[in-house]
Amino acid sequence: MDINQLTSENLIKLVSKDWMLITAGNELKFNTMTASWGGFAFIWNRPVAIIFVRKERYTYEFIENSDKLTLSFFTEDYRKALQICGSQSGRNTDKVKDAGLTPKILNSGTVSFEESRMILDCKKLFRTEMKEENYIDKEIFAKNYSDKPNGSNHVAYILEIEDIIKK
Repeated sequence: MDINQLTSENLIKLVSKDWMLITAGNELKFNTMTASWGGFAFIWNRPVAIIFVRKERYTYEFIENSDKLTLSFFTEDYRKALQICGSQSGRNTDKVKDAGLTPKILNSGTVSFEESRMILDCKKLFRTEMKEENYIDKEIFAKNYSDKPNGSNHVAYILEIEDIIKK
């Protein structure tokens, strides 16, 4: 892996505007979801990605039960596919098929998609629940969570980037 492959990317735009698919599971059973919250850092002498997932998302179960997962990035041509993966649940539909994506099994056994322009193959290192009492700026919690009584806070994961696959 050459972490310098990420230096040509606008990392804020990559997540916030371009979006990504978070995929966990294995060849036999996996799920994916669109995400636009996340980031990148260097901690514990490793390049890492940080993602945020709500517990009620179906993909959360797969993340919790997997040691590894992928973050997949696409060209703008796949915006509709990302919208489908962000608006449908894998509990009730085959959203990968509906989105027209082709699963790709990586050497690590993780799942991504043939159509991805860049894949980060990652290993979970750290997990924490974002609890109300930990917010220093209470307005962030009020704006993002307090009006969603049936929804949960996000769970944050720090993932070691073990491989970068670019087309």
